[in-house]
Amino acid sequence: MAEHNELGKYGEELAKDFLQKNGYIILETNWIFQKAEVDIIAQKENILIAVEVKTRSSIDFGLPQDFVKSKKIQLVTKAINEYIQQKNLDLSVRFDIVSVYKNNNKYDLEHIEDAFYFF
Repeated sequence: MAEHNELGKYGEELAKDFLQKNGYIILETNWIFQKAEVDIIAQKENILIAVEVKTRSSIDFGLPQDFVKSKKIQLVTKAINEYIQQKNLDLSVRFDIVSVYKNNNKYDLEHIEDAFYFF
């Protein structure tokens, strides 16, 4: 597996652990619909959360969340709508980003709730 893929998987594991420690129930990971992949689908209370995880080895060229582009947002939105229909869910939906980046010899994590609202 390429180094950047391993880094991405590691970031997703860190994000998953963080969410679980903060009371989120992980429903799915790497859920795919057509050309869209939702990294993490979670639930907290009566809210379904689609989580995009972005991991970078450094922030020299920008924060990880800066690399979530409008096309990705469209794809994730389409996928989560399909997920809701397939599972026949009646929940509010929120789109979050978990940003993971290497800072010296450790990884920092930032959870941005309602992240797509700002795009």
